[in-house]
Amino acid sequence: MKLVMIMATMMAMKKMHLFILACMMALPGFGQGSTVYFTKDITPESLVSIYEALGVEAEGKRVAVKISTGESNRTNYLRPEFIKDLVQKVNANIVECNTAYGGSRSTTAAHRRAIAERGFNDIATVDIMDEEGSINLPVIDTKHIQYDIVGSHLQNYDLMINLAHFKGHAMGGFGGVLKNQSIGVASSSGKLYIHSAGRSTSRWMSDDQDGFLESMAAAAQAVHNYFKQEGRDIVYINVMNNLSVDCDCDGSPATPKMKDIGILASRDPVALDKACLDLVFNHQSVAGDDASPLIRRIENLHGTHTVEYAEQLGLGSQQYTLVDLSKQTGIKNTESENPNLYNVYSLDGKKLLTNAHSLDGLEKGTYIINGEKRVIE
Repeated sequence: MKLVMIMATMMAMKKMHLFILACMMALPGFGQGSTVYFTKDITPESLVSIYEALGVEAEGKRVAVKISTGESNRTNYLRPEFIKDLVQKVNANIVECNTAYGGSRSTTAAHRRAIAERGFNDIATVDIMDEEGSINLPVIDTKHIQYDIVGSHLQNYDLMINLAHFKGHAMGGFGGVLKNQSIGVASSSGKLYIHSAGRSTSRWMSDDQDGFLESMAAAAQAVHNYFKQEGRDIVYINVMNNLSVDCDCDGSPATPKMKDIGILASRDPVALDKACLDLVFNHQSVAGDDASPLIRRIENLHGTHTVEYAEQLGLGSQQYTLVDLSKQTGIKNTESENPNLYNVYSLDGKKLLTNAHSLDGLEKGTYIINGEKRVIE
């Protein structure tokens, strides 16, 4: 009997692996990496240009632009004047969901006041997607969450432009398109469900960090798969400006120590967040432009695990080609773009060097250097 149960379990695991592999093979460019577009210009015009580079057709579709409306005017949310041209070009509604913590956006009434105060009503209709309740989306990975609880108005859209402000985050380490699509699209109860790694829809439980990160990946995949059905589509944009260690959900975020980088976009959310992480981790810090606070925030919360786990689920690929729109050239993963920068870890996972120009000073021994095990003699 025990042998039969073991064989049944192995067969079920094999089926799951085959399903995930099939999902990965269905992704454009699987096996050779995804395309991520880049522009260093952070202007309304460049935002439109990088969206156009994705080649998505919005005409005749009900379009949602998912942003964060920010916890206060002091936060670094993407301003209406910056996103206006893109939103109006595709005739979109701006979409949001209520938060799960006490604050300026925890109820629909309060959220609508905040939206009006921030000026978003002046550029488009703003839809609070969980204003009339929520729906459950199926998830492929049920390790933690059994479904994804999202705002019911998600059903009203054929195309979503996931427009995220890339920055740090006090719980996830960083926030990009994966967070904007998981926590951001989830209803209030759905947010609690993800944060608790599937244990509660009514109270905060944040003692399982990796479970939370993996739940975000699973929820992001659920939304992606919803929009990959026939007649729908979804694309992804990260704006790398005001790179605070704190999220736009923090009403008083820390002052950014790192200078603005640019705008990146892709059809692959994993490749996009990975490209942004690479730009942070490979940044050459100097006085007045220091990536180390953001790197520490990400590392302390194991933030990169969200991207790694999302790739394991088949949501996308960490391999990508970076295309600079100003030069129209393809560059493979940025970590290999400048091999003279070294990120060094001890074998027990302690980071010893960040973006170092030399390995001088390392004692003899074995290290993890730029992701590979290497012996220094």
